Order: sequence, then structure tokens, then C-alpha cells
Amino acid sequence: MADDLHALLETLGLAGTGRVTAAGWSMGGGVLMQYLLDHPGDLASVTLVAPISPYGFGGTKDADGTLCCGDGAPSGAGGAAPDFVRRLEEGDRSDEDGSVRMIIRQFFGARGNVGNVDEEFLLDEVLLTATGEDHYPGEGAASPNWPTFGPGRRGVLNAMAPVHYDTSAIADIDAKPPITWLRGGQDQVIGDASMFDLAQLGKLGVIPGWPGEDVLPSQPMNQQIRAVLDRYRANGGEAEEVTLEDAAHGMPVEVPETVAATIVTHLVR
Repeated sequence: MADDLHALLETLGLAGTGRVTAAGWSMGGGVLMQYLLDHPGDLASVTLVAPISPYGFGGTKDADGTLCCGDGAPSGAGGAAPDFVRRLEEGDRSDEDGSVRMIIRQFFGARGNVGNVDEEFLLDEVLLTATGEDHYPGEGAASPNWPTFGPGRRGVLNAMAPVHYDTSAIADIDAKPPITWLRGGQDQVIGDASMFDLAQLGKLGVIPGWPGEDVLPSQPMNQQIRAVLDRYRANGGEAEEVTLEDAAHGMPVEVPETVAATIVTHLVR
């Protein structure tokens, strides 16, 4: 995805100019962190909106992103709910519990701003998701570790697994555009107790057999992001953390004016 973005900027004549203000939401923030590593001179500034951790999603502990298990379990494609994948494939538009529509509403949606958002348009876009081993969720892989799977090598959820994704070295790049990290105080997707982190679900008893806090604590995603940005600053960069205490993961549709204003701040500068 970072390569595709670079190809686009090359086509537009913007690669290497240092003129591009970039913003990425959730996985998109992860793409931008990878882009910073690969092409740091392209970007004038970066806004990370509820981004994944620089150490990927799932399977790590502590602020340094240490692997809980050597194979990256329990991150990767096996963590996707089979029923949700089936509903994507079938183009499910129902409002049943667990439906695509209801998952968007609960975790990724507009919440109090719902009256100003075209939910059908959002649903249309999500239902364009390609599924399978090369797409979402990706290729499964067995593991001797709880809960018996780890990351495979193909597909989008495996691309975010810590054995394949580590962008913590952005703290050490020479060209350091200013970074703003925009996070929601009520985010249940990205946080230190994410409801999409299987370790957290095991801790809550939703998934049986959790090996315990010593082996597999919940991934401290916010701590990891904060630690890398602290190093970014210590090495001469500029990084700001902005917390919207009342916002959740869907802040681009929940509080779009605030998100836009944060990005525009970089444009003005």
C-alpha cells in the first residue's frame, strides 16, 4: 500500500518534493508510518488518526513491542470473525446483531453525528472489501500457541501482524516531518484494551483458555505509539498527541470538523 501511494505521488509529480500533507486513519495511519520509512522526503507533515501501533496489531506486549510468542500469535488473519467475513461476502445489509452495519455503528461509526452521515454510503464502501487469502482477512496459519493460530504470509490482517510489520524505526529517520497523533478517549479498536485484541478478549473470558497476563497481556497500543513518538521528539522531530476524550474510533465521521481542522493546521504551517 505504501508502494502504491508512492507510485501515485510519482504520477502526480509530487514524490520527493516534501510538499505533501498526509493523513491516515486506523490502518491508513500504519501505511503512512511505513511510507515515512520508505520515502521520508516526500511528506511535509503527517496526521495519524487513531492509527495502528508501530508494532502492528496484536501479539505484542510492553511499550517496546516485544513479541508475546515467537511466531506472532495470536495476531493475523485467524483473528477475523468467520461470521463477519461471511456477511461481507454475501453483501449483508441487515441490522441484525453482528451484521456489517451494526459493527460499523458500534465501533467505526458516527455515533452522535449519525444524523449527518450517509450510513448507506459507508456500508456500500465497506461491502466493496475483497475477501480471501490474498485480501481480507488473509491466509490462516496454525500455531502451537493460544489460541492455536498465528499470522500467515498473505492478506491484509497478516500485513499488520508484528512479525511482518514494525515501523518503530521512524524515530531514527533523518527527514522528520511534524507528526500529529489524533486519538479518541473512547476508542474500542485502538487502545490499551482493544476489543479487537484477542488477548483482551481472552482476559475478559470471551475466548476460553487465555494463558494469563504473564504470557499474553493486552497489547498496550497507546503506550507503544507514545513511546515511538517520544523517541521521534528526542531525535529532533516534532510530534504532538491530541486526545479527543469524547470521541471513538470513527472520529472522521463522528467529529469530521475536528479531524479536518487538525489536518488543516499542518497546511497553514
